[in-house]
Amino acid sequence: MELPSSPELIFSCEHAGNLIPNEYVFLFEGAEQILNSHRGWDPGSFELAQILSERTGSELFTYSFTRLFIELNRSIGHPKLFSEFTRSLSRTEKQAIIEKYYHPHRMRVADAINKNISKNRPVIHISVHTFTPILDGKERNFEIGLLYDSKRNHEKNVCRIWKSQINEILPDLRLRMNQPYKGISDGFTTFLRKNFCENSYLGIELEVNQKLCEDRNKWLQFCTNMSAVLQNLRENFKPD
Repeated sequence: MELPSSPELIFSCEHAGNLIPNEYVFLFEGAEQILNSHRGWDPGSFELAQILSERTGSELFTYSFTRLFIELNRSIGHPKLFSEFTRSLSRTEKQAIIEKYYHPHRMRVADAINKNISKNRPVIHISVHTFTPILDGKERNFEIGLLYDSKRNHEKNVCRIWKSQINEILPDLRLRMNQPYKGISDGFTTFLRKNFCENSYLGIELEVNQKLCEDRNKWLQFCTNMSAVLQNLRENFKPD
């Protein structure tokens, strides 16, 4: 299957909030500061994903519980799937959390991808994240990261065109490919790539520096501009 000029866009946001299910609140007593930090969620990611989906008329799938409860962007068996707050739970309790909170979000996204593919409509899935400006004392001196698998040609081509358009519309912002993380590191898009071929599924993580959220007006303008870039990308992208 060749990728058409107008593939479907699907957005997901795995770190949209820092809520805790009522029955597990006791595990996080006194952890308010951590929950409100970048460890607990991705500030700004939900609003960005929401604006992108609304302005492009695309589906959005979000998860509002804290990543410290269970990390939806990690695979089963990963050492960081459960945090220090939930790691001591029994195997039975952990499995119950996986079945009730982890699998449903991932299955909703996968079902939407399958639905489009069955109609011969390949999907560009954009998983929306934000990152802390300083990690372990080291400043991350750029504003936007696009994470993809460089061995998948369509993902590489989409990100190359996306980068060019961002540079044109948002010339003051610095963009890096496969930073601050590697696009092939363990994550939701990495998992989905194993289940869908590269001609049907393009999985890209959008990472945005949280310092952009500090100025409300500039943040909203950024979200609007990024929506325009993605709409143009979808309408005009043609594979090599």
